[in-house]
This record gives sequence, structure tokens and C-alpha cells, in this order.
Amino acid sequence: MLKSESIAKLALALATFQSEMQAVKEDSENPFFHSKYANLASYIEAIREPLSKNNLAYSQMPTGKNMLTTILMHSSGEWIEDTAEYIPSKNDVQGQGSGITYFRRYCLGSILGLSTEEDDDGNQASTPKKDVKKFTPRVDKKYEIVSLMRKNGNQPTVETKEAWEQAVKKCTDLELTEQNYDLIIEKLKKSV
Repeated sequence: MLKSESIAKLALALATFQSEMQAVKEDSENPFFHSKYANLASYIEAIREPLSKNNLAYSQMPTGKNMLTTILMHSSGEWIEDTAEYIPSKNDVQGQGSGITYFRRYCLGSILGLSTEEDDDGNQASTPKKDVKKFTPRVDKKYEIVSLMRKNGNQPTVETKEAWEQAVKKCTDLELTEQNYDLIIEKLKKSV
């Protein structure tokens, strides 16, 4: 991560922004997994006003082959930025475009500390709990896991749930469940 000499004002503005943010609504359907997710437009719509209110802005741009740089800026001139590598599902224009859009969502969520939450209109709270493993990655944790896997020399493909689970299992011998995220991160940090 790169940053301006001071980020004190940016940090204060970001803390205020985060206290005002609700979870980004998962309003798109993934027909492959029959699951919901928040698309890029949902992220942008959710953050536009709170960012502006706190004198924050962001910019994202492709930099280098399969790289995306995300910059968070404050009106004081303070900034933080990071560049991350993504793996396109296909090596053509459509694959690149899809990869950029997909990764913009995750990098934006990561730099701003956003989360998504399935809006089930309270149905889950009124339904008896079952012991079911559900694939509901938190954006910041997933980004950190992928980043650590890459630092360990792995190039995980996260386009499918199965490929993602297999890559994590291969690297850590742990099942990819939300309860295991911190254990997975800890194990990956030890092997960097």
C-alpha cells in the first residue's frame, strides 16, 4: 500500500464514513450459484453520498497487465492506494472487462471497509437455524486471503465457488467457511 505522508484527516473521514455506512444490498442474482451479490452499481450507489459528505473520493484504473489500482483521496490532499492483480476468466476483451468490473467491486469494498449482506426481509431471523455451511465471503477477508495466497506463490482462481474452496483447502488444509476466515488468514500469514 502507498500513502501520502500523513493520513490523519483521511483516517478520521474514513472512520466517520464507515460509521454511517450500511451493508451494501445484494440485489443481483448469480444464476450459476443461485446466490445473490452486490454488483458494482450497487456499491457506487451506496457510497456516493456518504463519500461526498465526508470529503472522500476514489479512483480506480487498470495499471499493467491484469492489475487494478484503487486510490482513496481526501479533500485535504491525503490519499492511500493499492494495486492488486486479478486473473481474467478468459484472455480476451470480454474476459478482461469482466475481470476489471468484478475486481473493482472487491477492491472498492476492501479499501473502504464495506460489507455486503443478503436482504432476506427478516426471513432468516424467523427461521430455525440449520447447521449448513454457507459461502458468504466478507469482501475484506476474501481480498486478504487472495492477496496472501498470491504472496505465497499461488494464483487462485476465484471465479467459481468450487475452485476457490479447492485453492484455499490446498494451501491451508482448512474448509472455506466464514468461521474459518481468521484461521485461514493466520495460517497463510505464517507461510509468507
